[in-house]
Amino acid sequence: MEQPSARKGRVIFHIDMNCFYASVEMAHDPKLKGKPLAIAGNPEERKGIVVTSSYEARAKGVKTTMQLREAKRLCPELIIMRPNFDRYRTASKQIFQMLSDITPHVQPVSIDEGYMDVTDTEHDESPLRIAENLQKKILEELRLPCSIGIAPNKFLAKMASDIKKPLGITILRKRELSQTLWPLPIEEMYGVGEKTSEKLKTIDIKTIGDLAKKDVYQLKQMLGINGERLKQRANGMDMRPVDPNAVHDFKSIGSSQTLSHDTTDEKEIRTLMHQLADNVDRRVKRKKAAGRSVQLMIRYHDRRTITRSKKLQSYIESKDDILHVANELLQKHWNLEPIRLLGITLQDVDEKEHIGQQLDLFTYEKHARKENLYVAIDALSEKYGKNPFKQLDGTSSVEDDQPRTSFQKDFLDDYKRK
Repeated sequence: MEQPSARKGRVIFHIDMNCFYASVEMAHDPKLKGKPLAIAGNPEERKGIVVTSSYEARAKGVKTTMQLREAKRLCPELIIMRPNFDRYRTASKQIFQMLSDITPHVQPVSIDEGYMDVTDTEHDESPLRIAENLQKKILEELRLPCSIGIAPNKFLAKMASDIKKPLGITILRKRELSQTLWPLPIEEMYGVGEKTSEKLKTIDIKTIGDLAKKDVYQLKQMLGINGERLKQRANGMDMRPVDPNAVHDFKSIGSSQTLSHDTTDEKEIRTLMHQLADNVDRRVKRKKAAGRSVQLMIRYHDRRTITRSKKLQSYIESKDDILHVANELLQKHWNLEPIRLLGITLQDVDEKEHIGQQLDLFTYEKHARKENLYVAIDALSEKYGKNPFKQLDGTSSVEDDQPRTSFQKDFLDDYKRK
């Protein structure tokens, strides 16, 4: 997606839900509120592991990844529940819908945290007031607490959201790093794991400030390019954009843009559609990829947003093909009200070398004029129990419809489907 301009410097939020799984269970059953609660993978097993816990449980020493036996020893009154991923997924979708009501530049990074770029939002309020209103809305409507970090980039916003929990809002400015960030122990820096912190301590880096001032050559000798990157982050430098498509990595390639004014001018809209399709085409070519589905996003003058998509029988990659499908979707779904933002996304994307020659029942005859192909298909079908060629008719199997684990990110764009 195209990113907002940064004429006055970027304003990035990091939203971090507090004790998310436990908080969702408390919202579902208010009787649990204020009690020590742990969500564990298998409460029936003595070796079950704590997935997350409430602050009341944490106060007794209960920690994530702790074995239940140890957790119960520390907190005998601990209430243990199995995770309900459907419930958490629903709550996550509602949260990200609230974020996207403020800006389309939302990047989920997990089921319970994400970034927002509010640089160019048209709200009259200050960033702090936007954050306060968002935090209040999530708490009042969903009964879920969150902390919000406000900063000029993603790294600092992430660090800021960890400073005050629960229900904290923290602004982290570059000019204040020497007082706010640099005194923190190096192991508290986002991106520095246990092994890395141990290595850094061998060269007398005990705080984030020590890292910020360390010679970059010595850091690169020890950690490679990551050493230079960590030093930049410690000094408050991070140019990564808030990318709504990043959650899918390579599963979608999209571009969106807010118009300078709300419009119903078809010529303006068609011109923008060409630009967006060209952006997608350029990125697809760079990644040597193709996709099998096109999605159109329309945000109207009153901030209502719709997304509509079409699944195709074959993979496409060219601007003309992408634009053709997007224009079909526009013609079918635009209600002729003024448009403020458009987005085109190529979905179900894969590298061309992985796609191969996929055939369906309608293209066997076109692609194979020899009986040998049918013989090969029959042989493979007999060996594997079903037609080995992937279906391209837009239908999904029962297996595809099964819920996935919470640790996969396939569902993190559910909030776009309103």
